[in-house]
Parts: sequence; C-alpha cells; structure tokens
Amino acid sequence: MAGIQQDQAELIEEFQLFDNWLDRYQYLIDLGRKLPEFPPEFQTDEYLLHGCQSRVWIRALPENGLLKFQAISDSAIVSGLIALLMRIYSGRTPAEILATPPDFIDAIGLHEHLSPTRSNGLHAMIEAIREHATRCAG
Repeated sequence: MAGIQQDQAELIEEFQLFDNWLDRYQYLIDLGRKLPEFPPEFQTDEYLLHGCQSRVWIRALPENGLLKFQAISDSAIVSGLIALLMRIYSGRTPAEILATPPDFIDAIGLHEHLSPTRSNGLHAMIEAIREHATRCAG
C-alpha cells in the first residue's frame, strides 16, 4: 500500500507549495478542469450522487481486480475535489480503498476551508467510493 500512501503524501506536499487558500482553490479548480471526459450517456440519475449540493455523477469500473472511477461535477471546485479523490482511490484494489482513510483532507486543511455543503458533498463522494469498494470486495 506504499503507492496509495505515497500519493497522499505527494498531494499534501503539492498543497503546501501554496501560501494562501486563494491559490489552493485555483489549483483545485485547475485539477478539476483536467478530469477525463465523463461520457454524457452516463450523466443520468443512475449515476447521480445524492448528498451533494452540486450535481455529481460517479461511475465505478472494476477491471482486473482494480476499481477505476469516472466522475464529473457541474461545479468547478467540486470537480477539483473529485480530481483529488480519483488520484488517491481510482485504480486501486477494493482492499486498498477500504484500508485507506482520506488523511490528505485534514492534512491540506480542506475541512476548515470548505463550506458545510461542499464538505458534506466531499463525504458523500468518499462514501460512494467506499460503497463501490465494499461491493467489489465482497
């Protein structure tokens, strides 16, 4: 599991390069803009995540023992949050996902700087990822 822990450590280091939260938000937005395209045919209620103020679609794709995710949002900042979660959790085994808490969230200060509704949405996305991993692990 060194890979997933290493990715969290690198993400924390990247955010420490910025002196203020305005720059961190801009970085988050830039990450969201780089998300791979989410196929329009999957932007349906079946893939719509409930619990987010913004519209978020998430899709799990089991492949060779790994769980890959596709996701997108209609919000720039939420798309950035998705990019963070995809970087840490997509392409991992279900066991890795379930064994790895999102420590980077507190380490980069997201809890203190997200609105309550965005924080709830972030937790809803994490729960969705964990639920997909639980189903694939069992």
